[in-house]
Amino acid sequence: MEEYNKSSMKKARLNSLLRNLLDDPILSDVPKNPTLADVDTLISLELGSAMRISVLKLDGSTLDVIVMNSATVKDLKLAIKRKVNDMEQSGMGHRHISWKHVWANYCLSYHNNKLLDDNDAVQNFGVRNNSQDSLAYPPAHAY
Repeated sequence: MEEYNKSSMKKARLNSLLRNLLDDPILSDVPKNPTLADVDTLISLELGSAMRISVLKLDGSTLDVIVMNSATVKDLKLAIKRKVNDMEQSGMGHRHISWKHVWANYCLSYHNNKLLDDNDAVQNFGVRNNSQDSLAYPPAHAY
């Protein structure tokens, strides 16, 4: 029982330390519950092997996502999904978003190029670090 108490005290101290670190403004781009992949991607951004992309949504708001320089359209969509889901959970609890519906009815575009093929590298469209993509309408299947 004593070993369990020591272990839970260590875990509580570690969680407290982690919360304090994540509250530091320098680490504002680190998610509240970071995974190893999140941290690895942020390190890659600092080293220049990843890029930050600002996604302009139809309502005029933006969200920043980070993907590797070798990212495909599918990787970018997954990064958007993770970011939106994280924002939903931290804001008002989780509501269900049908991403299948979103991508069936909207597509990403960059400089009037529609990013329709999930296997295309985003850099093939000229997307670079600090680029701004937009969610385009009408539906992707109308093209």
